[in-house]
Amino acid sequence: MSLLDIFKKKEAGKAAILPILPEEIYEAGMLDLQDVIAPHALKVSSRELDLGEKIARTFFVISYPRFLTTGWFAPIINIDKVLDISIFIHPTDTNEMLRKFQRKVAEVQSQISSREQKGMVRDPMLDTAYVDLEHLRDSLQQAQERLFEVGLYLTIYGNSREEIDKTESEVRSILESRLVYIRPALFQQEQGFRSVLPFANDELNVHTKLNSAPLSSIFPFISFDLTSDRGILYGINRHNSSLVLFDRFSLENYNSVTFAKSGAGKSYTTKLEILRSLMFDVEVIVIDPEREYEYLAETVGGRHFNISLSSEHHINPFDLPIPREDENPADVLRSNIIALVGLFRIMLGGLTPEEDAVIDKAITETYALKDITAEANFAQIEPPLLSDFELVLSGMEGSDSLVQRLSKYTKGTWSGFMNRPTNVDMNKKLVVFSVRDMEDDLKPVAMYIITHHIWNTVRKELRKRLLVIDEAWWMMRSADTASFLFSIAKRGRKYFLGISTITQDVSDFLNSPYGIPMITNSSIQLLLRQSPTSVDLVQQTFKLSDEEKYLLLESDVGEGIFFAGLKHVAIKIIASYTEDQIITSDPSQILAIRKAKQDLANINEGPRKEERPPQDVSVNPSPSQGVAEQNLNAPATSSQPETPARQ
Repeated sequence: MSLLDIFKKKEAGKAAILPILPEEIYEAGMLDLQDVIAPHALKVSSRELDLGEKIARTFFVISYPRFLTTGWFAPIINIDKVLDISIFIHPTDTNEMLRKFQRKVAEVQSQISSREQKGMVRDPMLDTAYVDLEHLRDSLQQAQERLFEVGLYLTIYGNSREEIDKTESEVRSILESRLVYIRPALFQQEQGFRSVLPFANDELNVHTKLNSAPLSSIFPFISFDLTSDRGILYGINRHNSSLVLFDRFSLENYNSVTFAKSGAGKSYTTKLEILRSLMFDVEVIVIDPEREYEYLAETVGGRHFNISLSSEHHINPFDLPIPREDENPADVLRSNIIALVGLFRIMLGGLTPEEDAVIDKAITETYALKDITAEANFAQIEPPLLSDFELVLSGMEGSDSLVQRLSKYTKGTWSGFMNRPTNVDMNKKLVVFSVRDMEDDLKPVAMYIITHHIWNTVRKELRKRLLVIDEAWWMMRSADTASFLFSIAKRGRKYFLGISTITQDVSDFLNSPYGIPMITNSSIQLLLRQSPTSVDLVQQTFKLSDEEKYLLLESDVGEGIFFAGLKHVAIKIIASYTEDQIITSDPSQILAIRKAKQDLANINEGPRKEERPPQDVSVNPSPSQGVAEQNLNAPATSSQPETPARQ
C-alpha cells in the first residue's frame, strides 16, 4: 500500500462494453471528501514529506533511561507546536518472555563469574543488569507486571525547512534532557506518516520492550487546558501558552477565593477581572479596605462611597428590603432581625444568652414603634434609627449594661457612623465602598453593615452581580461576620450573585471555622505567590504537590495556580497597556500617571491664557497716563464677564 492509496478513489470495477450515460459522467466529475482533504502535491524524500505547502518529518524513539518518572512526556504533549503522536502497544506472551529472560540471566551470570575467575574488577553494568532482570522475572512470575512491545512515533510539521529544523531541535532537547533518544525514519517517511494517521496501522515496527510501570508514564492523561467558548480572559496558561478563558457563571456556584502574599498582584488581578466582567454586563460591588478601587470606579463611570466616622455617606442598618413576589414579608423581617442581632453582638463585644434575648425583643419593638410588622408595606415605611433602638432598649428591664455600651454609637465619638438615614445610591454598574479611613476597631462592624446593605439590594432584583470583598480576613476574625459572609456565599447563587473573597492573611482566614467551608463553596480558587510561613498550610488545604508548592514560592508577580472545578493550571496574569493604566496599584506608576495628567492640564491651560483678550489682563497705568485714560481703561476691564472655565 502506497501513501497515495489513502487519497485514492474507489475503483469503478471492470469496464463493461456499455454506453456511457449522462448520470455516470456527472458522478465522475463530482468531488468527494478525499478530493477535499488531499494535498495538491506530494513529494516523498529520505528525511521528510512535502504535503502541499507543509513539510512533515517523522521520528521514532529508540532508547529510554533505566527509570521513567511520571509525567516525563507532558512537555511534548503540551508543546506549542503542531505535531502528531502515535503510541502502539503490542502485548507479549509472558511465558515466552520468562524463558528468554532465563537464558539472558544465565548469560549475564556467566559473564560475571568469568570475570571473577580471571580476577578482573567487577562491572557495575553487569551487576545492575542482573538485578533488574531478576526483579522483572519475579514481577512477571507473580503477575504483578506485564511486558509490551511499544512503538512511540512523532510527526512534526512546518512551513519551511528552517521552521521544522527548529522544532526538531526543541523536541530533541526536551527528550534528551530526560535521556530519551529519537531518530528520524530515514527512507521510511511514507510508512512513518501513515503510522501517525488515525488508522491504527503500525508500519514502522520500531519497538522497545517496556513493562507496565514505565509504560503507564507515557499515557497522555494530562490536560492543562482551561479554555471555554465564553467568559473572560483570566490569563495565559504557563504550561502551553494557551488562553485561560472562563465564565464563573457557568459553574455550579459563582464564588471564588484568592490567596496571595502582599505585593503578589491579587488586587491587580481582581481589578482586571472586574474591568473585563463589566464588558459582559455584570454589575460589580466592591468592599475596598485600602481605597485601591476608587480610580477604577471613576474611570468606568461608577460610584465610590467612603465610609468613615466623618463621611457624608451613611447606611442605616435597620433598612428593610422590599420583598419579591416569591418572598414572604414575615420571613424578610425575621431574617433582618437575626442579622441585626449578629451586628449588635459584634458592636457590643459579645452577648450573654440573657442579653441576646433582650436585644432580639428590643429590635422587634423598635420596628413596631414605626408601625413595621409582617403585614406592613415595606416600600412605604420609614425605618427606625439606632437612637430609636436605644430609646426602646433603655425602657427594658436588665438593659443597663447594653445601653451603656451602645451609647458610644449614638452619643459618643462613633455616633456619626450609623445613626443616620441611608443616603447611598447603588444604581451604577460598579459601586465601591471604601473603609480605609474607618478605625480598625470599627472595620468589622462597617464591613458587616455594608455587606448586609448589599445583600438587601441584591435581593430586590435578579441580576448578574459580583461582590468583591478585598482583605476578607477582617470579616473572618469575628464568628458573626464570618457566619454572615458564609451564608451569603451559600445563598448567592439563587440571586445570580458571585462572591469573590481576597485575602493576604491566609492563616487568619483558614483558622476560622468558616474558612474551609468558604473554599469548598467556591468553584474558582486562585493562588498567587505565597510566603514561606503560610505555604505549608496552603499546600495542605488545597492538596498541592511539592512541585506546585515550590511554584507558588518562586512565582513572579501575577503568577500562580488557577483552579476551576476539578482542573487547575499554572497561570500568568497579563493586562493590556490601557487596562494597566486603569488598574495599576504600583505607587511609582500612580505618581507618574498623576504627573502626566498635571502636565497635560498645564499644556491645555497654556493656549487658553494666550487667547484671552488684552483687556482681561490687569495692567498698572504708567505715571505718564492721564486720568482720562485710566478712567477709560477701567470700564473696559470691569465690563468683561468672569470666565471660571479659563482659570
